[in-house]
Amino acid sequence: MEERKGKSWEEWSWSRSVSETVNGSHELTIKGYSLAKGMGAGKYITSDTFSVGGYDWAVYFYPDGKNPEDNSMYVSVFIALASDGTDVRALFKLTLLDQTSKGNHKVHSHFDRPLESGPYTLKYRGSMWGYKRFFRRSLLETSEYLKDDCLVMHCTVGVVKTRFEGSKQGVIVPAPDMGRDFKSLFESQVGCDIVFNVKGESFKAHKLILAARSPVFRAQFFGLVGDPSCLEEVVVEDIEPFIFKAMLLFIYSDKLPGIYDVMGSTPMCSYTVMVQHLLAAADLYNLDRLKTLCESRLCEEINTESVATTLALAEQHHCPQLKAIWVLFGSITQPSDRSRIYGVGYQVREGGKEVRNHISTLK
Repeated sequence: MEERKGKSWEEWSWSRSVSETVNGSHELTIKGYSLAKGMGAGKYITSDTFSVGGYDWAVYFYPDGKNPEDNSMYVSVFIALASDGTDVRALFKLTLLDQTSKGNHKVHSHFDRPLESGPYTLKYRGSMWGYKRFFRRSLLETSEYLKDDCLVMHCTVGVVKTRFEGSKQGVIVPAPDMGRDFKSLFESQVGCDIVFNVKGESFKAHKLILAARSPVFRAQFFGLVGDPSCLEEVVVEDIEPFIFKAMLLFIYSDKLPGIYDVMGSTPMCSYTVMVQHLLAAADLYNLDRLKTLCESRLCEEINTESVATTLALAEQHHCPQLKAIWVLFGSITQPSDRSRIYGVGYQVREGGKEVRNHISTLK
């Protein structure tokens, strides 16, 4: 197949490092809590081992606390690496369940703050993560976490796993060219089913494309009254031919056309004047994107020669942002200087630059 003109292809490669967690949970129920009290600081009740992320883990509950210096004022809870491993990185969550079904669980979660400190690293078998002062014992024993002399502890472990992907080959996808293809279709006139007679000049187009882009054309071609296939010619009296052509070029290409695309090598007016008329046409045919493009371009072309015309245009076609920007330009230009800078001189361009710097405040 022949390669289309204007397209370029190149090879490229990429690689990616992906870090994620492998999560698992275990629930430890401690029945006969009152009988476990008094075993001494540093003494513990342990869960059965459970596997997460290729490692074994266990929950350690210290009824009299892990630290002897706390004088058994707190219960301690820890999660320990129960299998061989070096520098195992993981996130943890310990939840003491509220047994009244109110959902007021006591939660200590490492998952909620990985950006603050990163995952916890367990250096070797027996390394632990947890809290020496998990809960003050006097509060625990009068709380709703203890029911029928029973505690329920839920533990979640998220082991960090990192994998490397690459190096993979790929193909650069060209930029979208639908607009270029539709513009070529318009210029070739292949399949056209409607003719516009605009002050003596004819323009052929496609009803479906126009209807898809403009609600005005959609109502005109596919309204409730009449057979759309019977409509073959439309007379347009309120738009200049070159403006209608510019509007059609936008409809097909989705781009603001250049002045030479519209009028050839000998333009009959300035680009600013063309855009002013094109804005009016966009408003007439409900082409909102074209209208916005025209407003944006007129802000870039701001100068004293077109102030009055553009302000009137903005007022007539309901462009409050455009109007505000040009009013601001008028306020920046001092009355005593207007006659001297009536042309597009240095001071006018500087004024326009200052106005454009105010655009963000007007949105």
